[in-house]
Amino acid sequence: MRLFSRLLLLTLAATLSYAQLTIDQKTSDFQSLAALYAKRYGPYEWKRDALGVDLFNIAPWLAQVQATNNDLDFYEVMSQYVASLNDAHDIYELPSTFQASLNFTVDIYDGKLLVDSINRSRLPAAEFGFVTGYELVSIDGQDAQTQLDGLLRYEIAANPRSTRRLAAQLLTSRPQVLMPHAADVPEISVVLFRRPDGNMESYRIPWAKSGLLLTSVGRYTTPGFSALTGISGTSGIPIADPPDAPPVPDETPAYLQVLNRLQNCRLPDKTVNGFGGQVPVFAASLPLSFVLRQGRFGSDPFYSGVFSANGHTIGFIRIPSYAPINTTVALTAFQSEIAFFQANTEGLVVDEMRNPGGSVSYLNAIVSYLMPSKWRSIPFELRATSEWVQAISSSLVSAAALGAPQTYIDLLQLIKDEIVAANSAMRGRTKPIPLDDVTIDRAPATDAKGNIIAYTKPLIVLVDEMSASAGDAFAATIQDNARGPLLGWRTMGAGGNVEAWEAGTYSLGVATVTESLMNRKTAIVTAEYPSAPYVENIGVRPEIEVDYMTADNLNQKGKPFVDAFVAAIVAQIQAKK
Repeated sequence: MRLFSRLLLLTLAATLSYAQLTIDQKTSDFQSLAALYAKRYGPYEWKRDALGVDLFNIAPWLAQVQATNNDLDFYEVMSQYVASLNDAHDIYELPSTFQASLNFTVDIYDGKLLVDSINRSRLPAAEFGFVTGYELVSIDGQDAQTQLDGLLRYEIAANPRSTRRLAAQLLTSRPQVLMPHAADVPEISVVLFRRPDGNMESYRIPWAKSGLLLTSVGRYTTPGFSALTGISGTSGIPIADPPDAPPVPDETPAYLQVLNRLQNCRLPDKTVNGFGGQVPVFAASLPLSFVLRQGRFGSDPFYSGVFSANGHTIGFIRIPSYAPINTTVALTAFQSEIAFFQANTEGLVVDEMRNPGGSVSYLNAIVSYLMPSKWRSIPFELRATSEWVQAISSSLVSAAALGAPQTYIDLLQLIKDEIVAANSAMRGRTKPIPLDDVTIDRAPATDAKGNIIAYTKPLIVLVDEMSASAGDAFAATIQDNARGPLLGWRTMGAGGNVEAWEAGTYSLGVATVTESLMNRKTAIVTAEYPSAPYVENIGVRPEIEVDYMTADNLNQKGKPFVDAFVAAIVAQIQAKK
């Protein structure tokens, strides 16, 4: 019933274009959005002090809201309020399924917007002769880099490089769920490319349009019921029920639902090539000696194999995300691969580039197979809200009634006690606490007899600016415990758990909210931000800096990057001998 109601309202929103929200309705919904962040946003003090962004100062935003003349412009203000936080997790989504696409993508290589994929079923080579590696110069006479500057606000990703790369995808793909005026494209655009030899080529490329176009929400005389509550938004993040909402049927026990919400550290899907993909972007350039073990089938949770270099046998495994379809199956597969690598390799390359994140619990389980001695996990400073106290209290009752394992009961009690303590001390956040276990310090993985089964040999971890959220946490954990060097580029800096909420009774939007701050072992000193033990915005900086986003890597299918990490793992192996 709820799904039907949501689809009905989306349809009405897309078709009843003659009615616009009133100023009072827009003001009410913006205040609801601002109140949502005021109550729940974990990094408030960090953003205020490090970035100079005060989300409590809403007067200028209210003035913009009240100056809007239509619903789409109102949505622009809502979106930009959230974007001002410079938080990769936090986005404002419209109730729209409309999208326009030119059926090719560009990304930023050596500072240039180069084509890196083409949908040949829509753009056959006989008619559209441009190829991968061409530089996008302009669309309809407008400089592409200038257009990109205007799109940054729709794909904020915690640091300038990540933001520009994500926004580059919007040059050729316009989803209205993020861009209120996405439909403002012609039927056909004139697209100008620069070839590698410097000559220009121009094409008339049609925009492929799909979904229901939103032109206005429609005017409501009284607040409607919550059409989106409990239904997954387009971000793929579950929308939380307000405390008084009717229950949504779910086979997951209530106590696990709460823990899953707390442990959710994942970005929504992005159109960057290979983002969350099973196969590494450089797979075609892996050493000729590479023998594939996992990854032949799309259902395989990992892409793994073994290769030789300089007389050494080296393992390779890609972790595409920390949100597998089946956690038990994935962990069993990972354990099996680690056992094989321990017995048959001298070193290991772990690839978590373009990893959107996922579950903290799964992340730490993976880490336990890579840490042969006691290690420190990444705790969180959680926003201490009364809603969490209520939800966890209810979950404690449910856990006891259902005979839940004592470990879950102890964890819920710990989190609740720390939230209550923070409230009693008039602090907005808890002290750093674990969200998946009662202890921050962890033991390595062991078998049924207590024998350590974690990998003990040298390893390196591949990261980039698309290693996000739980991907950030994985990199931070490896680095904080000095397990092995990170190679690649600074991670995104999406440093907390995230949850999606309705953001206004009238406008039907959804906002995702970061509710905590990942807390590292020591304060991180950078040139861009104040010294702080956080991942948010700062990201995790690799010991070995190698940039994948170069034209050479694009044109050579990642071979220079592969050569670099092969040399790095060989050096690690030889240093241990």
